[in-house]
Formats: sequence, C-alpha cells, structure tokens
Amino acid sequence: MQEGGYYNSKKTDDICQDVCGPASRAALSMSRLRCILRGFDHKALLLLFVGLPLFIFGIYLHGQKITYFLRPLWESPPKPFNIIPHYYHENVSMENLCKLHGWGIRDTPRRVFDAVLFSNEVDILEIRWNELHPFVSEFVLLESNSTFTGQVKPLFFAQNREKFKFVESRLTYGVVGGRFVKGENPFVEESYQRVALDQLIRIAGINEDDLLIMSDVDEIPSGHTIDLLRWCDDIPYKLHLELRNYLYSFQFYLDNRSWRASVHRYKPGKTRYAHFRQTDDLLADSGWHCSFCFRHISEFVFKMKAYSHVDRVRFSYYLKPSRIQDVICRGADLFDMLPEEYTFQEIIAKMGPIPSSYSAVHLPGHLLQNVDKYMYLLPGNCLRESG
Repeated sequence: MQEGGYYNSKKTDDICQDVCGPASRAALSMSRLRCILRGFDHKALLLLFVGLPLFIFGIYLHGQKITYFLRPLWESPPKPFNIIPHYYHENVSMENLCKLHGWGIRDTPRRVFDAVLFSNEVDILEIRWNELHPFVSEFVLLESNSTFTGQVKPLFFAQNREKFKFVESRLTYGVVGGRFVKGENPFVEESYQRVALDQLIRIAGINEDDLLIMSDVDEIPSGHTIDLLRWCDDIPYKLHLELRNYLYSFQFYLDNRSWRASVHRYKPGKTRYAHFRQTDDLLADSGWHCSFCFRHISEFVFKMKAYSHVDRVRFSYYLKPSRIQDVICRGADLFDMLPEEYTFQEIIAKMGPIPSSYSAVHLPGHLLQNVDKYMYLLPGNCLRESG
C-alpha cells in the first residue's frame, strides 16, 4: 500500500479506460456499450451481426436441400431388387411369352382384382381403367370425405361416376368416413384408409390365388403385363412392378425406378393391402407412373395440401398458381427439393429440371386414342387450365 494514499485492488476495464477515459464512468449505458464494442475487431462484429443471421436464414430456406444432398452420409441404399426380365410382343403367343419368363401356362386365366384408394385423379383413373378393362374381373375403389391431412374432401368419384359406366357391372365402390384428427401424422389417416380398402376387397369377393393389383391410381400397370400374369403359372406370390416415372405429363420422363406397385396371388388371412416393399422380385418395364398429372392448376394445389407429404409445402407461395404453371413447363420440382437418391453421383446427375421427351411411343392406348381429350398429357403441351 502506498503511503498517504488509497489502494484499490479492483481490476479496471483497460479497454474502455484507455479508449474512453474516466469520463466513461458517468456516461449512459449505451455509451458504455459503444465503448466495449470498440474493443472488438470490425470483421468479427460484421460476422456476428450480419454473417450469422444470414447463415441461419439460409439454413431455414435451404435446410431441406442440404439434408437431401447429404443423404448418402446418413442413409444407405435399400437392398437391390431381383429384376425379372420382361418379354412382350403382340405377335408372340401367350404360351411362348410364359415360357420366356420360365413359367408354365394355365388352362384358364386367373381372376384379377384392381384395388385403389381414390382422391381426385379423375382423368388418370379413366386412362387406367380403360387400359386394364379387358383383363380385370373386378374393379375395387374406395374414397373418403377426408384427405390424408384431415381436410374435408368432396367425393370426386361419386360426382364423376357417369364417366365410368363401362366398368359399372364389375365395380365394387365404397366410402369411408374421415376421422378428422387435428395435428395427426397424415400417414396415420392413410394407413386407416388402406385398412378399410382391405376390407372392401374381401367384400368384392376375392378368392385364393386370384390376382390383386395394389397400386396408387397414377401407378398404371400395362394391360399386357396383367394379361401375362393372369395366364402364366408358377409366377411369384408377390411381385413388384417396375414402372416408368413421369412427372406432370408424359413429356417429362424421369427414370424407371418406380417400384411400389405390386401384384399378389391372394392368400386369405395373409394378404394385406399395402404400399411399401413386400418382396425382392421386380418385373421390369411393366407400366407407367404419372405423378401430379392433372388438367387444372387447382388440382395441383389440392393434392399438394392433401397428400401425406404435405410437409414439403414449406412456404405458402409454393401454392401460387403462376409459380405452379412455371414449374410444370420447366419440368422443375414443385417443392423445390433435390432428388431423393442415395449417392452423390445420382443426386448431382438429377439436379435441375427434367429434360423434355418428345416420344409418345408405348403409352396407354386410351390416351393415344383420345388425344383431343388428353392433349395436356402429351409432349409439347405444358399449359394447364386454371379451373
């Protein structure tokens, strides 16, 4: 301690003392804050108050893309399918076609049941049922007054039933009431409706070893594929169908990796209607999957808000009609997502809009026989009605 003086052991704020001096002790709190900030590097402050908020905002906008791009790091690809080569030509006999697949031929064809959950795909259902009409014994359709997301939905099939008179004698139609549980995962409602469809299939009179087609409305097996499977003996009890993937119309061919559609030799008490992988066997080139193939912009908006992946609608402007029309014509992604692939090579290869295809070869027959009605589904016709 110094003689005759006062000793203070408290540390002083050297930064503020040196810069602002003793007068800072009497300044307002804002003055002291400015004093403290003078001790920081300007670049660090810029990074803290500008760079960090921009980074957080970027994660908010593009976090989903980042997650999908990094998918190969945290998720392994599924087990490869056992792909069964598919042989077909209209001038080859059914006996020879069955032999080419390693199967025998039956004396009589199996009965075929085509079962679907219906939302609002009226045109696609018309194309599907006309494609399958010569080969299906019973059409089974279930619709609900609720979307998977719990919204009230009109009974679109009932409103358009007149268009389907050609299957009326072979139609089992059912309606299941929605549960309208707020905040519930949409896949719970979807599962509930699929269980109800399973019951309707039994009501339709399906028997052991009849063929049951399990697929969404827009997953359309080709008629000759179903004809082959109903006539051939010793086919697998469960068989997934490889479909050509199209988006918005048959102009935008994505790949041939749609596999969720399946055909089953029905076993009472064991066969259950499902839309996930149920076997390793996959029959190549067996039809078409035309996703979001609608005539009206309003139908796009409805599905985007109604189906199980509603979480992909991250921003309200995704539903803007002008944006949807632009996305359709460019072959871009409605939800601004990256490809759902398992390797960086595949992700990068599929980034960006889908290239246009101008081939209308080997498409559903009813579509090509009624081009004036379905022109919007053919290459070169991307404009949609507002409706």
